[in-house]
Amino acid sequence: MSINRKELEEIAALAQLNIPETQVSHITESLNQVMAMIEHINDANTLEVTPMAHPNDAWQLVRQDEVTDSSHKNELLALAAHADEDHYLVPKVIE
Repeated sequence: MSINRKELEEIAALAQLNIPETQVSHITESLNQVMAMIEHINDANTLEVTPMAHPNDAWQLVRQDEVTDSSHKNELLALAAHADEDHYLVPKVIE
């Protein structure tokens, strides 16, 4: 399969791309090279290849969702120059 000028213009219109006239032939040639690589990959015999979810055949470890850290809210608020029970207090800068 190869892409001609008309198909390139249709693709560019769908993608809302403005392709300069000077680059149409270069882009068409580049897309045809990509299509040739795809055809080459499609020609590979993969009938006996087992599908994989991940190329490294890695396993996802599943663990219990446990809280491992406690809140440091009170300690952090104590470091502020001015704070109330739940908020840092800062001077008003916008009226």
